Amino acid sequence: MITNIPEDINVEVLLSYLKEGTCKVVYKGLHKRNAYNDIVDFEEKKDGNYIVGISRHSLYDSLPEYLFHPIERFGSLGKKEDQKKFSEEYELQEQEREKAYLFFAPLDLFLLNIRLEVRKKLSEYTESNKVLIDILSDNLTEDQKNNRFIKQAIPFLPSCKTIRGDKTLITLMLRKIFMEEGLLLEVYKKNETHTDPEPRYNDSIGYSLDALYVGNTYEQPITKYIIHYWSDEYCDDNFLQFISEVEALRSFIQDFFMSVEEELNFDISTDSAPLRLSDNLFFNYLNYNTNI
Repeated sequence: MITNIPEDINVEVLLSYLKEGTCKVVYKGLHKRNAYNDIVDFEEKKDGNYIVGISRHSLYDSLPEYLFHPIERFGSLGKKEDQKKFSEEYELQEQEREKAYLFFAPLDLFLLNIRLEVRKKLSEYTESNKVLIDILSDNLTEDQKNNRFIKQAIPFLPSCKTIRGDKTLITLMLRKIFMEEGLLLEVYKKNETHTDPEPRYNDSIGYSLDALYVGNTYEQPITKYIIHYWSDEYCDDNFLQFISEVEALRSFIQDFFMSVEEELNFDISTDSAPLRLSDNLFFNYLNYNTNI
């Protein structure tokens, strides 16, 4: 007999962790609530099966007693009736109760299985952010929802407010997405010089344009994500499909997770040396797009 079952666990939770078909549930009480002391005993048999006793009403306990037992069974006994007669009637009633419990056992089990199925359905919404995810992804097209990379990114939608604009979190998210597909994502950071073709200046403080002009070139750190995809295994006739899937992911991440002035870019390339044929005059490189 196992007695260390938590007092605040109900039988539906316990059964969800046990293999189906290994448990026998026995109704052993008249408790009307299942949030506390729902499981009164738990016994493991030598064959690996379990007997779970629960303190709940059976259908037998919900129906009038006279449907199963004679009315005034003990009231008809006179005061002079001996104890033996009383014991016989009591034993007879217990046998009737056992038969009634066995009769309603399939129905009790059927109702319990319904509660288990309802719990499984509800757990999809209560144990995750499925409701919020469905709301946030309501405007996605079917192609986006079927995209294998976007499928990996959708669970991050409830945290888009926290992730938005945070390059560290965006990088971790992208690595997780591509890792699930067996692809390596490398982060490359460097400062690049940018030129603003139409510079704007604040001339509302009364100074001339010459006094405010500081140039239209500036340095800005750039983060580039390199996807290592090129190989004999992946570079086949599905490569262009892969490109379109990554572009759909880029657009999705740009809309939900990038800050307003940031732009996400992926570099799909390889740094491995290609095969080369040398004839002293010309060097011919063999790579994915080579036509021979």
